[in-house]
Parts: sequence; C-alpha cells; structure tokens
Amino acid sequence: MGIVTGAASGLGRAIAKKLSAEGASLALFDLNTDELNATQNVLTGRSATYIVDITNESAVREAISNVAETFGRIDLLINSAGITGKTNLKSHETATEDLLSVFNVNFIGSYLTSKYVLPVMLRNNYGRILHMASIAGKEGNAGMLAYSASKAAVIGMTKVQGKEYAGTGITINALAPAVIRTALVDAMPEEQVKYMTDKIPMQRCGTLEEAANHAAFIVSEQNSFTTGFTFDLSGGRATY
Repeated sequence: MGIVTGAASGLGRAIAKKLSAEGASLALFDLNTDELNATQNVLTGRSATYIVDITNESAVREAISNVAETFGRIDLLINSAGITGKTNLKSHETATEDLLSVFNVNFIGSYLTSKYVLPVMLRNNYGRILHMASIAGKEGNAGMLAYSASKAAVIGMTKVQGKEYAGTGITINALAPAVIRTALVDAMPEEQVKYMTDKIPMQRCGTLEEAANHAAFIVSEQNSFTTGFTFDLSGGRATY
C-alpha cells in the first residue's frame, strides 16, 4: 500500500498509474479535487483520494493516520508534489515570500509526510520512501534559486534519513530528474527551459514514463541495498 503526493498531475499521476498497474493499492494526495479524481479514474487497482495541504502539519498527520487505519499499513511513500515558483530571476530579484512558498511545498511537505509515515513503517519493519529531488538540487540552475535550494534540502534530508533508518528495513532515496516534460515545465519561461535542456547530453527532455519506471524500481522490494542515495535521471547531465 502506498501514498503518492502530487497525484493529480504530472509525475505524481504517472507514478500512480505505474504502481497501480503493478498491483499497488494507493492513497492519492493533492489539493486539486477534479484532477485528483481524474487520476483515480485511470487507475486499475484499489485507491482512495485525500484532499491534503502537505504544508499543513495537522492535515498531514490526520490524513496519514486515516490511511493507516483504512489500509492497515503503509509500505510506500512517493513525494511527487512540487512547485517551481517564479523563475528566470537573479537572486536579488527574487521575492522572499515566493522562496518560502517553494520551500514549504518542496521541502516541508516531504519532511512532514515522511515524519508521520515513518512510525507506521517502523511497526512493520518495512518501507520505501522516495523524495522527488532535481538536478537543480545537485548543480543549481541559474534563475531558479528557490527551486534549486529547496531540492538541495530534499537531497540533504534523504541522506540523513537513509542513515537514520538503514537498519530497519526501510529505504529512503531520492530521484533527481533533469527536465521532464510536464505542465510544471510548460508553465516556465521558454528561455529557462532552453537553459536547462541545453545542458542535457541527450539533448531532449525526459518522459513521464521514464520517470515513473525509475520511481517504481526505487520503491520496489528489489531495491533493498540502496538507501540515502539520489538516483540520476538527467540524460547524462549528472554522472555522479
């Protein structure tokens, strides 16, 4: 049984479809009711939708408690929810409120969901957590201070949590895509997208299917000896 945040669209929806096709029961978290229902309608397995603001601690705590009670256990957590904030701006041009908003969704949201899922996983001595990071968190993208810094924080948290729970049967990893063609990317200035795509040796965006396939392996039982690691999905941009 797994939880997918940001399940209403983009990576979250693609990952939910992949996991459902492989037989997983899923709890879908998002704030967009209509799109969340649309995701549920394309799934083949058991699922339930939860309208959750992942930046609100009490809402996250209540939702995860409800999932654990309804499904009996939580084996997987995939943190796909994310925002870019305003981009194509130099650091002195950024707005503090925008930076805080991006950090709240990208970092605090992943922190809160993992904080409340981990005790449930510990009861069964098993779990798989995947935080969605970004190549921007490894290398930094000019014009994307808030996004790059928030994803660097996600990578740092992944390293810490991987070490903390390494002996418990729970693995905690991150996935760092370069440019995946999603609505999030489509909403960015073309100049910003070109800046990122030009850095990819394969000279193309990644696909949602490629991201979902990689994510499905990371949270599978087969991925049993890797934790605290950030997997590459960058078309050759990051080879470390």
